[in-house]
Amino acid sequence: MQVSILNRQRRYQVPAGELLLFVEQLLPLVLKVAHVEIPEEISVVLVSDRKISEIHQQFMSIAGATDVITFRHGEIVVSVETAAKQAAEYGTDLLHEIRLYITHGFLHLAGYDDLSEEGFREMAKLQNELVAKVG
Repeated sequence: MQVSILNRQRRYQVPAGELLLFVEQLLPLVLKVAHVEIPEEISVVLVSDRKISEIHQQFMSIAGATDVITFRHGEIVVSVETAAKQAAEYGTDLLHEIRLYITHGFLHLAGYDDLSEEGFREMAKLQNELVAKVG
């Protein structure tokens, strides 16, 4: 399986190498809990709120920024700007928030769904556990 990290935003410095190492450690854990086959090639794309807002509108017909959007073909789009805002709000750091969003995206690729309250709770619990395990 091949994973790439693409930083397409300029506002925040993000250690792509650290994120890639995180993903390499995360992947075996996600594969153990996967309900479906995960794509062989995965791209994690780090973007601004402006860019994720455009994608959100174009593909989901929802206005405004969001934290992460996952495409079944293997692309996970993460808003670094939203991650920074959430990190400040929750008293965490930027890298932790980005790790949560990436994990959330991987769980979507693994067949998890957060459209129902139960699915949302299950994904939130699992993503927190996985991020804690990888550290």
